[in-house]
Amino acid sequence: MAAKRIAILGGSGFVGRHLVAALTREGYATRVFTRRRSRSRSLLVMPTCEVVETDVHRASNLSSCLAGCDAVVNLAGILNEHARTGDRFRDVHAELPGKLVEACRRHRIERMLHMSALGVGADAPSEYLRTKFHGEQAAHSAEAGGIAVTSFRPSVIFGPGDSFFNRFAGLLALSPLVFPLACPEARFAPVYVDDVVRAFLAVLGDETTAGQRYELCGPHTYTLRELVAYTAGVTGRRRLIVGLGDRLSRLQGLVLERIPGKPFSTDNYLSTKIDSVCASNGLERLGIAPRSVESVVPGYLGRSERNAWLGRLRASARRD
Repeated sequence: MAAKRIAILGGSGFVGRHLVAALTREGYATRVFTRRRSRSRSLLVMPTCEVVETDVHRASNLSSCLAGCDAVVNLAGILNEHARTGDRFRDVHAELPGKLVEACRRHRIERMLHMSALGVGADAPSEYLRTKFHGEQAAHSAEAGGIAVTSFRPSVIFGPGDSFFNRFAGLLALSPLVFPLACPEARFAPVYVDDVVRAFLAVLGDETTAGQRYELCGPHTYTLRELVAYTAGVTGRRRLIVGLGDRLSRLQGLVLERIPGKPFSTDNYLSTKIDSVCASNGLERLGIAPRSVESVVPGYLGRSERNAWLGRLRASARRD
């Protein structure tokens, strides 16, 4: 095992929690950076995981935290900018990878894995995709200094605790009989989080993958309308899904980005202008057979709905 201690940025997030668990099972030690240690309780119980509370956007903090690490994984990312936390696309996606590269050079860390996204490009329609592209470029610039870099471009990632199927399940539960859906014909190839984790593990100790940019997709492509209809079916919600045209989709983004949680935004709308599907599936190149939505989602989405129903029943019983 070449890398023994791995630093993970974004390790307390959805993909990060699954990756840390897998690395722990494989015998790696991990060091996860987070703003608030108290929010990473699921990681604190892992025997070889060290959770460090720090602001990684400060170069001095980032550099000191990487001391003693053999490899770095950058999973840091946001779906929308947040005025309350100060998170901005450019800070998180474009500038942080550059700071990370400099810190790796300072500590002579020779292996780096970077999470990008499908559809990135300098001329991409959304700020999310443009800044993700610049961050990917910054990460691969480390190769000139002898750091082996591999990056990943996943479609929407699903699995227990995801913010895709679970979010739509919540929105469907709150809606009346009609569910207005922005960008209904946007296309995705959802990829299972455990398959993404397997891809990271596959390349971690294989430096022949250095310089590669792997697109990661599930086995099937769906429109957003199909995915929302599937979510409604799995959760037992009978809803009439009404697809919105382009103008109304943009208007929905303008409205919803102003409410807490930003369930949808103008930048999200712009991101759907590019289909989130693979030209060449990196999972297959790595010898990983991708799992389908249908084989995984009912196992956790139906259960979460049942647990929510039981919770409401208990609450009702306490009120009586």
